[in-house]
Amino acid sequence: MTTEPISSAPVRRSNNHLVPRPNEGVWPGLATAPRAPGKARIAEALFRRAVKPLPVRVVFPGGERIGAGGPDSPVMRIVRPEAFFHRLGANSKIGFGEAYMVGDWTTTDLADLLTPFAAKLSTLIPPTLQRIGRRFAEARQPSEEVNTVEGSRENIQRHYDLSNDLFSTFLDETMSYSAGWFADGSDDLVLAQERKIDGILDMAGVGPDSHVLEIGTGWGGLATRAAQRGARVTTLTISAEQAKLAEERLTKAGVADRVQVLLRDYREAQGSYDAVVSVEMIEAVGVAYWPTYFAALDRLLKPGGKVGLQAITMPHDRLVVSQNDYTWISKYIFPGGVIPSVDAIEQNLRDHTGLRIAERRSLGPDYARTLAHWRETFLARWETVAGLGFDETFRRMWEFYLAYCEAGFRVGYLDVYQLSLQHRRSY
Repeated sequence: MTTEPISSAPVRRSNNHLVPRPNEGVWPGLATAPRAPGKARIAEALFRRAVKPLPVRVVFPGGERIGAGGPDSPVMRIVRPEAFFHRLGANSKIGFGEAYMVGDWTTTDLADLLTPFAAKLSTLIPPTLQRIGRRFAEARQPSEEVNTVEGSRENIQRHYDLSNDLFSTFLDETMSYSAGWFADGSDDLVLAQERKIDGILDMAGVGPDSHVLEIGTGWGGLATRAAQRGARVTTLTISAEQAKLAEERLTKAGVADRVQVLLRDYREAQGSYDAVVSVEMIEAVGVAYWPTYFAALDRLLKPGGKVGLQAITMPHDRLVVSQNDYTWISKYIFPGGVIPSVDAIEQNLRDHTGLRIAERRSLGPDYARTLAHWRETFLARWETVAGLGFDETFRRMWEFYLAYCEAGFRVGYLDVYQLSLQHRRSY
């Protein structure tokens, strides 16, 4: 596998922190693998140890094979072993994905390969070495990516403002960028997304006389459906690109007179609403601001009202040890993002609000199917994406992102819940 030239020209933010500009083909630091001979040797030993019992086959250039996989198992081909292990040694949480981005390793089906790794993610590296790595070797979240009001805007822009045309290429016609909810016997993504939207609106009790606050507009799909139910909607976003397209879509759907789109942070929200709905936005809030976020839900909800919250979650024990980690996903996909646990949500509700969880629904397996749809469509329509100015490194990055998440939901390392929140006094 060959790779295209990767620009190493620096891209600087105001505080001199280097960040990639994937829509401009600029990838700081990727052109040359880091040099860390000692760490590379350790990384190779740990990688070989971790792979040995997994149902995969790892093939090296000279023909050496490791792993417990049989003839039908997914195959990982190490193209440039030296670069691969140096990247892994320099930072295992970032280097593995970066090595795929530049072609140091490849495979024929990324999600199938990553699934066995995801199933053993918490035990691949011995706990003692994980603690040592966190203390001495692994990168930490840059201070400028903390989710202050201004920091959140910049973090969101780096993902959601890449290109509306990019997202419309692989999302379904509802433009829903969150887990669908598939009906039994159906693999129709549009129907799954409509069912998901109706499910969370039902949990929030949204009806014809409701005044709804949506935190996180997306591209207007949920606001459109709520308005079609007869509700009035105030929807908040901090993505200028999303706001622009959402308003166009609301107008096209004939409900713009019932929906107000505001370019506003949730911390700046005012008013009192019959229902508050927020779908997969909490992941961008950050641990330090969870109390503020949940307090805002409580403050903005009328007595007797309901909150419909959809949240990606991870096991609480993994959250405790990983919440401050700076990972490949943090660097390239969702800067400032942290996935909560259900326990963390419940703790924040107890400590900072008068709300509690009244109803819950898990959609984890549905998210794996949703991501598979997105990945397959993205790859099938790559020529369209490339025509928007995105390069081959971006293709591999986006494929890795979608497959990595799909694998996590396949094995239950990640889950996603729809939650109905109500004031405790409502019981």
